[in-house]
Amino acid sequence: MELAHYSDFAVRLVNTEEPARNKDALTSVDAVRALFGASQQMARRVTDGDVTRFRNVRGRLRAVFEAADGGDHVLAVDLLNSLLMEFPVSPQVSGHGTLDADGNPDWHIHLAEHPSNASAGYAAMAAMGLAFALTEHGPDRLGLCQAAPCRNAYLDTSTNRSRRYCSDRCATRANVAAYRARKRLEAEASARSTRSDEAAQDSRALSER
Repeated sequence: MELAHYSDFAVRLVNTEEPARNKDALTSVDAVRALFGASQQMARRVTDGDVTRFRNVRGRLRAVFEAADGGDHVLAVDLLNSLLMEFPVSPQVSGHGTLDADGNPDWHIHLAEHPSNASAGYAAMAAMGLAFALTEHGPDRLGLCQAAPCRNAYLDTSTNRSRRYCSDRCATRANVAAYRARKRLEAEASARSTRSDEAAQDSRALSER
């Protein structure tokens, strides 16, 4: 079962919005359809009404990431369970017509949703994907980018649980900002030291007169 594929549905949807920058990419049917990637059969079911429904699901998924990132793992699980109950899926054995080296179907578990609309189907897969990620790796693997003002969602798959940023770009930007901040503090400290030395010299000069 391609668990990473399903959990990516959640990350992809959450990251269509950048609240701190007041940006929202989820503004049209085409934008919603793009979220499905290769699942074109589901994408074709998207209607104008799904735009609003997707935004609602997005807010609930972001709340899961926010709770996990903030260390409230019980709340994260409760929020995720609420989504799982509202948008259930059924595991099914599937071959998708793909054959292995011996000519047999490449059997695997597939998450089959039974949605009333496209947003319900997407929400079912996204929630189940997050559930697998959370139970397999732990809720602390669900994070939000620390490179303000980004706050994009990500799943930490590093071996030492060290990931803090959603992308290499944000990591580089944060490192550059930290370097500049250190240099600024060093310059301010040097300036204060220089002023202190000058004041001391002036004081000695006055006392020698």
